Amino acid sequence: MSTINWQEEVEKRRDDFKRDLFAILSIPSVRDDSKATEEAPFGPDVKRALDFALELAEKDGFTTKEVGHVAGHAEFGQGEELVAALGHVDVVPVGDDWSHDPFDPILKDGKVFARGSADDKGPAMAAYYAMKIIKELELPLSRRVRMIYGSDEESGMSCVERYFETEEQPTMGFVPDAEFPIIHAEKGISELDISFKDGEKEGNADFRLMSFTSGERYNMVPDHATAVLEDVKNVDQISKQFATYLKEAKVTGSIEESGNSVTISLVGKAAHAMEPNNGVNAGLHLVGFLGKFTLTGAASDFVTFGKDYLYGDSRAVKLGIRYEDEESGELTMNVGVIRYSVSEGGRYGLNFRYPVTANMDQLKLKMETVVNEYNGQYTHYDDSKPLFVPKDHPLIQTLQEVYTNQTGEEATLLAIGGGTYARHMETGVAFGALFPGREDTMHQKDEFAYFDDLIKTIAIYAEALYKLAK
Repeated sequence: MSTINWQEEVEKRRDDFKRDLFAILSIPSVRDDSKATEEAPFGPDVKRALDFALELAEKDGFTTKEVGHVAGHAEFGQGEELVAALGHVDVVPVGDDWSHDPFDPILKDGKVFARGSADDKGPAMAAYYAMKIIKELELPLSRRVRMIYGSDEESGMSCVERYFETEEQPTMGFVPDAEFPIIHAEKGISELDISFKDGEKEGNADFRLMSFTSGERYNMVPDHATAVLEDVKNVDQISKQFATYLKEAKVTGSIEESGNSVTISLVGKAAHAMEPNNGVNAGLHLVGFLGKFTLTGAASDFVTFGKDYLYGDSRAVKLGIRYEDEESGELTMNVGVIRYSVSEGGRYGLNFRYPVTANMDQLKLKMETVVNEYNGQYTHYDDSKPLFVPKDHPLIQTLQEVYTNQTGEEATLLAIGGGTYARHMETGVAFGALFPGREDTMHQKDEFAYFDDLIKTIAIYAEALYKLAK
């Protein structure tokens, strides 16, 4: 059989790919529990995106299956063994200040702007088209090829956990939801809530903290924060100190007085939790400001703990659990959700990305003494163990060969703090689709992917799936 020109095969389908990509990008598939039903556990828009992907595959002649209304797959070929790519159709919340409608995709200056263009609808559609090319070329294979879709990657990955309860594990596979060349190590990911619920106490407080709101997801740096105060002793003093704080911290915000109430708002910069320093945590900045004043009860414990142990410390040095290894780098800590109310008390939702040689259960125990000193307690803990595939594994060697063949570049092995579906596979790694040197706009406003990069990615994925399956 003559050598296949994968790039040429992709170019034949360029217009079709753009049509299908724009169609799925137009679906606002943000998880919405308020609209959840038995048929749409993560809300109707997320389910609509999953349905679109499976219906497209069925129209193209693949065998499809939906699993538990939260995941599904498209498959072709024969054989006992299975090669798979795993992508997701859900996206993170939009946030503010986009330059255009995030669910009305546009192609401008070679970039596809839309929420999900980079994470993960663009790469997932690239993987699907790679499988489609192999099928349409009727290439001989010894393994089946499957495209698996999940719909809850951004808030827990319960979709793939449900999927693999009943569906077979691939012999090997990859996840198009990170960066090139190859990610063979993923840090462990833990969620940990620290709560303060002792209630209000009498005392000489500068004000009464009524509420505090910042962040929507553990895996995002929150870009907005709001606190509501009452019984403020000196509004002018707080206003002046806030203006000074904004200038020193180089952030923006506002303060408004209405009757007995004062509302303080602060704006930061959103970013993915795997590197909190890429963003500006609005919630922690506001906690840091409130920590300059005297409070009582749970409000005091909540604010003081945040100021003393979380503010300005993305490596958890103050908590005493700093950790680093050669295989995957440093432990990072993102404070993604911050809440306080008089009736419920306070809560910090922490997201840790820890090295592959670390043990999060032990690190969690180590910092509990500090938490207890501030009358805090752990109220939620979830841990996803690290992933590590050795460099001499056949999967790694095949992907390295393909990447170098397609790009002419060395296929180095990477470790990341992000978590992908690969950690739910017995043998899998993250493989693309962000090329080295490209700006990472995942989880940020005006998210984009270079259209020609996605076209190039299809060719890489097609050759990879073919070599893994033949």
